[in-house]
Amino acid sequence: MLVIPAVDIQGGRAVRLLGGDPERETVYFEDPLEAALHWQSQGAQFLHLVDLDAATGRGENRAVLRRIAKHLSIPFEVGGGVRSLEAARELLALGAARVVVGTLAVKAPALLEAMLAELGPERVAVSLDAKGLEVVVAGWAEGTAQDVRDLAKTMHRMGVHTLIYTDVRRDGTLAGLDWEVIGRVREAWPAYLIAGGGIASDADLEGLHKLGVEGAITGKAVYEGRIDLRRWV
Repeated sequence: MLVIPAVDIQGGRAVRLLGGDPERETVYFEDPLEAALHWQSQGAQFLHLVDLDAATGRGENRAVLRRIAKHLSIPFEVGGGVRSLEAARELLALGAARVVVGTLAVKAPALLEAMLAELGPERVAVSLDAKGLEVVVAGWAEGTAQDVRDLAKTMHRMGVHTLIYTDVRRDGTLAGLDWEVIGRVREAWPAYLIAGGGIASDADLEGLHKLGVEGAITGKAVYEGRIDLRRWV
């Protein structure tokens, strides 16, 4: 299983949020490039970068992402506020291996189809963030009353190859995973699945591996030394 460290960028710094609340941040690195290079040095094979300011409409950190791309030698994906084909093109042009779309995938499926057609499914991952099974969008601030399993099946029919599921109730809490929910998402999604939100220990990663989940995004647990990344590379 691929263990993917997250580098969440807010106000030009590498942070982790509690439950996705922009006002409840913990700063781990003043410079996100240092965070990215740190995980690369620890053996990370892939990184998950998120522009939190772009996700919430409070700004953007494109210059920071460009610096990271220039100095990183491992592949990475970028999410957060990717709500147009132009934005996706720009992120891929600066060096991202793929873009991650969430709100766009839920609210503008025709645009997602155009993105898949132009860029290819290997360069577009869909992130379905949810409170349990209810999908939320717009930086996790807006509920949709849509079941993640139904949307996952729709996305697969559209040609999406990679799905990221995050339980926003648990993200940044180190509370562990909701195994019942993760199991249901695994059953509903037949392709490459990446899970995150609440991962607290190697035991959580081992549980995901047993469920057949192909990837795991971890933030707070790896930043605070609860997971030794080198064990998973």
